[in-house]
Amino acid sequence: MKPVRIPIPAVGFNPPIYHCRRAAEPFTLDGRLDKPFWDTAPFTAPFTDVEGEHKPAPRFRTQVKMLWDDKNLYIGARLEGNEIWGTVKERDAVIFQDNDFEIFIDPDSDTQQYYEFEMNALNTVWDLFLPAAYRDNGNALNGYDIQGLRTAVYLDGRLNDPSAANKSWSAEIVIPFASINECLPHKRAPQNGEYYRLNFSRVQWKTDVIEGSYQKCTDPATGKFLPEDNWVLAPTGVINIHYPELWAYVFFTETEEDETVCNIPEDEYRKWELRKLYYAQNIFLDLNGCYTSELKELTSILGSYSPNHINRCVKAFPYQIEITSHTFEISCPSSLPDKTIIIYSNGKTEIR
Repeated sequence: MKPVRIPIPAVGFNPPIYHCRRAAEPFTLDGRLDKPFWDTAPFTAPFTDVEGEHKPAPRFRTQVKMLWDDKNLYIGARLEGNEIWGTVKERDAVIFQDNDFEIFIDPDSDTQQYYEFEMNALNTVWDLFLPAAYRDNGNALNGYDIQGLRTAVYLDGRLNDPSAANKSWSAEIVIPFASINECLPHKRAPQNGEYYRLNFSRVQWKTDVIEGSYQKCTDPATGKFLPEDNWVLAPTGVINIHYPELWAYVFFTETEEDETVCNIPEDEYRKWELRKLYYAQNIFLDLNGCYTSELKELTSILGSYSPNHINRCVKAFPYQIEITSHTFEISCPSSLPDKTIIIYSNGKTEIR
């Protein structure tokens, strides 16, 4: 079967939900999560492989917790494991050449204009803005900086010392809402019951200890480093975290009682049905050099190219498909009165 640019995920639409509670205690930045500030914040489920739970479980446990107030999003991460090392010291260098922790934030769930953050155990950071996902010809803006960003790392062990009793490293990240809401119509912090789409990733390289230091494992046949492990909160079903449609839903809540009414909106499920047709249109283009306006041809693509049964069909909505020689729009009715959901050929979704 011919390789395609944008593979269909091996997972369905089942993103995690996290209720981000309002911070109730004063905050002191030190990288530690064992303090009163974090007591009311639950940990997420442990990370899984980016391709999904059908892949081997991660060797080390990784979990995140979050809180918020009127100005900031607070993220705490705990990365267990006895391999604590880092070499990259320059801001905005390619951090994932080390083991790292990564954050991805899409404030309006349209899969465009989102933010990426990476850090290593040295507390070196890399922050980027992506106008669109790489698959949609998005070119990351490496010069973007999260204004007001604050970070800290705590080591339960010693850095770059395999002989130490290393247990874990933890990180605290403070992100001002003012630095990530410029692309929103209202340009404000979230309110009670609203949500952002987020994902988190941990890159972990396989290492050997050689002459008292960590060295990345290499393939004896090629001499190249073995592929890194990618562990995430919300698996995307491909070795590519830049599938924002599958990231977690983080609801901002004032009280625990508010959490009972925070559910993924119906239109987000309908967006997923459109997204499957977006995958199919891109595969059809790869195969035929053009788009199609025939739903039957798109569903046939899904049946042939979905890696398993999960995404081989779409729900029965009255879809509208419009194409030109180089673009497409696919739409279906919204669950809201007199509204329509649209997905465009550049990957963006919109309700109007």
